[in-house]
Amino acid sequence: MTGSDHPKPEPGRKLTRRSMLAGTAFGAAGGVGGFVVGRQTSNDPSPGASEQGVPVEARGATQAGVDRPAARQLHALFVVVDLPVRNRWEVAALLAALGGEVLTLTDPERPVDPVTPDGAGDLTVTVGVGPRLVRLAGADLPGVDPLPRFVGDADVPARLHGGDLLLAAHASDSSLLDRVSDHLLAGLDGAAVRWAQHGVRGIGPLGLSRNPLGYLDGIVVPRTPEEMAENVWIADGPARSGTICVLRRLRLDVHRFTAESPTRQDAIIGRKRSDGSPLSGGSTTDPVDLGAKTDDGSYLVPARSHARAAHPSFTGSGTMLRRSYPYVNGTSERGLLFVSFQRDLDTFVRTQHRLDDIDDLMGYTTPTASGSFLVLPGFDAHLPLGAGLFG
Repeated sequence: MTGSDHPKPEPGRKLTRRSMLAGTAFGAAGGVGGFVVGRQTSNDPSPGASEQGVPVEARGATQAGVDRPAARQLHALFVVVDLPVRNRWEVAALLAALGGEVLTLTDPERPVDPVTPDGAGDLTVTVGVGPRLVRLAGADLPGVDPLPRFVGDADVPARLHGGDLLLAAHASDSSLLDRVSDHLLAGLDGAAVRWAQHGVRGIGPLGLSRNPLGYLDGIVVPRTPEEMAENVWIADGPARSGTICVLRRLRLDVHRFTAESPTRQDAIIGRKRSDGSPLSGGSTTDPVDLGAKTDDGSYLVPARSHARAAHPSFTGSGTMLRRSYPYVNGTSERGLLFVSFQRDLDTFVRTQHRLDDIDDLMGYTTPTASGSFLVLPGFDAHLPLGAGLFG
C-alpha cells in the first residue's frame, strides 16, 4: 500500500473523535531520507520472513517497535501530529490513555472489532514526543532540541518539519495500519496531522531489504543487547530506556541514479549492488576497510562514497539503529522513509552534516519532511506511558 492509495488530509486540519470514528482517513503525505551506514558491530543478519506475524509484547522496559521484533514487519505507517496540550499534566493524561489503547490493540488474546478483528498479529505501535512536549517535562532532557536544518531542508514547508507526537505503526498485515492509527487518533481530540506516510520493505538476501536504488539496506546496525545499550538506549535520568528517533522522508531521483553505469553506482554507494559487500573486499557483513587501496594508490572505497562519508570513525559518533521503508506516491515520486534510533541527537546531526559535505549520494536525494522525537521509555498496565517524564 502506497501513500497515493489514501486521500491526504488538509494540512493542520483538526481531528476529532467523531470525525475519526466516522472513518476519516488521513493519507500519506511524505517520508524522509538519508541512508546512514555505521561501523560494523555484528555479523548476525536480520531474521527473515519465517518470523513474520509472531505477536510482539508491547509491555517492557523499552517500547516495542525499536528492536522488537527482530524480524522487521514489512509494512509501516508513520503519522506526525500536533496536539493542543499546554502543560505536562495534560500531556501525562493524554499519553496514559494512548498507552492503554496500545496495550489493548496489541493484546494477542483480545481482538478489537472492528480494528483488529482477526487479531493483532505482529502489530507494534511506537510513540515519540517532539521537542515542544519534551520541554514541558524539563529543559535539560534528551530530545528537547529540535532537529537542525540540513542541505535541502530550507525548501521543505514548515508544516513538514517537527511535530508534537509521532505514532509509528508496524505490521506484517498492511490492512491493520490505517484502522489502528484511525482508532488511536480518534482519542486525541484536537490533534492536527502534519503528515503521514506508508512505507513497505521487501525481503532480500540475509533477511535484509533493498532500497529503491536497488542496494541492500541496514547491513551495519547494533544488534546485541550490549550494542543497543551502548548506542541506542538512553542510559539514565527520567528518559532512561527511551531513545531519540530521527524520521526523514527522502525523494529519490531513481531514474538519474540508475542511468549511471553499474560501476559508478557502486562507487557512489561504496558497496556492490549484487550482495552488499564493501568495495574494499569481503562478504556482505564484513566491515568496510577504509584504508584499502588499489595498486595506483586510489581508495577502493571512494573518497565521496556513502560508505566512507557515513562511517562513524570520521564523526566520533555512535552507531545508529536505522531502517528504511521505500514508499511510492503517485506515478512519479519514489523515495525512502529513513528512521534511525540513537541515544543522543548529535549522533545523527554530526553524521548528516558530513553527508551533506562530501557524500555523492546526496545529489540524488531531496528531503521532503523531517523531525526528531523522544521515544518514551517502556510502559505497562501499572506504569503508564510517559509517567516517568510527565506524571
